[in-house]
Amino acid sequence: MKHSLATIRVLLTGIIVSFSLLPGCSPNNVTVENSYKQYFDAHQLSGTFGLYDNGTGQFTIYNLERFKDSAYLPASTFKIVNSLIGLETGRISNEKMVIKWDGVVRIFPGGDTASSWNKDLTMEEAFAVSALPYYQEVARRIGRDTMQHWLDSLQYGNKKIGTAVDSFWINNSLKITPDEQMGLVKKLYFDQLPFQKRTQEIVKKVMVREQNANYTLAYKTGLGFKENGNLIGWIVGWIEENKHPYFFVLNAEGPHDAKMMDARIDILRKILKSQGFFEGKR
Repeated sequence: MKHSLATIRVLLTGIIVSFSLLPGCSPNNVTVENSYKQYFDAHQLSGTFGLYDNGTGQFTIYNLERFKDSAYLPASTFKIVNSLIGLETGRISNEKMVIKWDGVVRIFPGGDTASSWNKDLTMEEAFAVSALPYYQEVARRIGRDTMQHWLDSLQYGNKKIGTAVDSFWINNSLKITPDEQMGLVKKLYFDQLPFQKRTQEIVKKVMVREQNANYTLAYKTGLGFKENGNLIGWIVGWIEENKHPYFFVLNAEGPHDAKMMDARIDILRKILKSQGFFEGKR
């Protein structure tokens, strides 16, 4: 396969950003920030974090090798794509569409009853509480062939579904790198994915977790287990201050029983605060 000179140049600069969504990186626009390690260490986790300033084209990255070269199951961050495909194909009519609870009482890995899942949910509710059963049903309604078509069109990670259309994003069939995750959310933010504008606007709206006079913080979390039993945590999204977006990806790894749900949020907020966010001054 032939590559353009520009593509070859990007490949040689040391970081590959998926789908050609971000400007070519070079030593001049990547800052390796090792001080972020302290926030992972505080929770006995390893990982990587990338921040992209859309206005300046500057990357700030901790653990560059993991950021660009290591692929992991997307876990619930795949709800971004599952939502986009569901809306685009009409399997989800809008964010208010209810899927009835199937009556199966589900338990979280820690042993707690998944009370936020065990009921009828709208899409926006299911997205907010990361309800796996809702999105498994969406995937079944989409179907394997249609799902594969969209994974191929998006060039999403390794594009592998395997045999189970309702669990490939949590069973280590599908894998994606942190830089590919960043490319996806950047293109979503600017309505540049191959979906209708309405589809992308709905998904962006349900991703917003905090919005006030100083900033808008939008993201999707993910939590899953590698083949070796280690726990993987994700947060992918953006923070916007003064109409200026910054895109981020956090990927963390720890032992099977790591307190990942709280740790990943704590790491994200401390890194962003260290960069001067949350005050509306960026």
